[in-house]
Amino acid sequence: MPSRPTFMRPLNPGSPRYRSARAAAGIVLFGGLPALLCNTSFAQSLPVLDAPAAGTPALGATGSLTADVFYRVLVGDVALQRGEVGLAARAFFEAAREARDVRIARRAAEVALLGRQRMLAQESAKLWIALDPSAERPKQILSALEAAPPDKDIAQVGDGADLRLRLEKLLADSAVSGQGVGEIFLQLNRFLSQQPERRQILDIVRDLASSYPGSAEAHFAVALAAFNIGKTDTAANDLATKEINRALEIAPTWERAALLNAELLARQSTEAAIEYLKTFAAANPDARSANAGLAQFLVERKRYTEARALFQSLWDRDRDAREFEFGVAVISVQMKDWATAEALFLDLKRANHGENGAVELYLAQIAEETGRYQEAIDRYLAVPDGDRAWLAKLRVAAMMAKLKRLDEARRYLADLPAVTIPQRIQVRQAEAQLLRDESDHAAALVLLSKALTEHPDAPELLYDAAMAAEKLDRLEEAEARLRRVVELKPDDAQALNALGYTLVDRTARTSEGFALIERAHKLSPDDPYILDSLGWAFYRMGRLDDAETYLRRAFAERPDAEIAAHLGEVLWAKGERTGAKEVWQSQLKTSPDHPVLLETVRRLAQ
Repeated sequence: MPSRPTFMRPLNPGSPRYRSARAAAGIVLFGGLPALLCNTSFAQSLPVLDAPAAGTPALGATGSLTADVFYRVLVGDVALQRGEVGLAARAFFEAAREARDVRIARRAAEVALLGRQRMLAQESAKLWIALDPSAERPKQILSALEAAPPDKDIAQVGDGADLRLRLEKLLADSAVSGQGVGEIFLQLNRFLSQQPERRQILDIVRDLASSYPGSAEAHFAVALAAFNIGKTDTAANDLATKEINRALEIAPTWERAALLNAELLARQSTEAAIEYLKTFAAANPDARSANAGLAQFLVERKRYTEARALFQSLWDRDRDAREFEFGVAVISVQMKDWATAEALFLDLKRANHGENGAVELYLAQIAEETGRYQEAIDRYLAVPDGDRAWLAKLRVAAMMAKLKRLDEARRYLADLPAVTIPQRIQVRQAEAQLLRDESDHAAALVLLSKALTEHPDAPELLYDAAMAAEKLDRLEEAEARLRRVVELKPDDAQALNALGYTLVDRTARTSEGFALIERAHKLSPDDPYILDSLGWAFYRMGRLDDAETYLRRAFAERPDAEIAAHLGEVLWAKGERTGAKEVWQSQLKTSPDHPVLLETVRRLAQ
């Protein structure tokens, strides 16, 4: 299932091009609202997205399962939502083994098979047979696994025709047994994801689905396969729309189908997607996933007030639904309503809501954003061990530096137990950023150059070294570093953009830089920082109308001080002095010390 873009706060601030590349490198601390759907606590409140639209009751619906077994089943359901098929299969198997429940054993075997978990599929099938000796399906699974070479992925045994035949048999057996084909169709695109061509996947899915015209899940599978081909393929989009509409005709209240339909609509108009989900949610007031999806679209359009009100209304209906309180809190962070966000996150912490330190990390961020740096240190250090703890530890050094304790911050980083190569690289990046924040770009470059002797082709270090060299007017070195990043990652839109912008902004090779930015734009057409670079390149080439068009798009997507400086300069060049001043003033209020914006205003307006 496609997901909305994640709102990320980079570890280190800087120019738009720098920030965008940082996010691409994965060095981020905080997920925004769309990350809610990947949050375990939030996902637990939603309908099981990988369950059929209609058909078999939820596992454990008889109420016969113990709390521990029910918890394992819930973990499996959530793991399926997050695409962690191996974890889901293991959770289902452990639940089935403890409960001696044939329904759960069946699900464990099917999920393990689709998830390429050979040993787990065998164990689950054996358990299934032990619980129901008359069942034919687990015997078929064991036979197929025994026939498959042990050194091959069980999903890749045989050629494409063999794969199709095996899937046809899997569907036919499930249909005959009365278990239904819905769950298999819901997993089908994930199962086929290793196929080299997306059109090949679509062909297979269409052929398989043609035998089940009355299955909403079959139509959904075709729609998803067509959707995955890409938004520029008109025929695929038309097919996806036709199939998802048919799925909704069969199952009109199915939220997962509604969400995919909204994604399709958003390819043409985000507003159309918003209006559709509003209508769907109005007709299905208990549709939590649809409401969450609607909130994500609203956030994407920066309609934070509406998104927060939506989550607030859901929370008001059910005060025990802490996931909606979490949604209100996260959007409050997006709105920079720190007081509201902090009160809500403190309440969530008291309720022990959240997982992997998400609440603690937001509280630390709020303390940082409100200038309470020592409290931020304490909160970052309190983030429990897990996915976020390491990045929280890195952030402690930045807080120390803000308290004018630079030497202590550097010693702290030196003492961090960086075990993996990525962690070692991140420590060096964090230390270099401390130096750059002090405008000591020479020392930062020395540090990064030393790190590059240990990790010579680390794109993150090459990029940071290029940024430091550019600040020192060592443009040849900056260009060489960026070109190496592009060699290593030729489809990295952010690296292409950074190199192109450097050539446009700092050299006379505008056309060469423009070509690089165009390549980046094709790879990431909606990135506001790439739009800004494109607009600035047009300005350098004297194409003022084109420059204004792209810079206005960039500014609408991301009101940013450097983008405001560029847009204002273009308006000034066109004689629109009042408009230019209004753009500048809008950002001077929030970024009064931004160097590029200040230089532009002083150069032109004074």
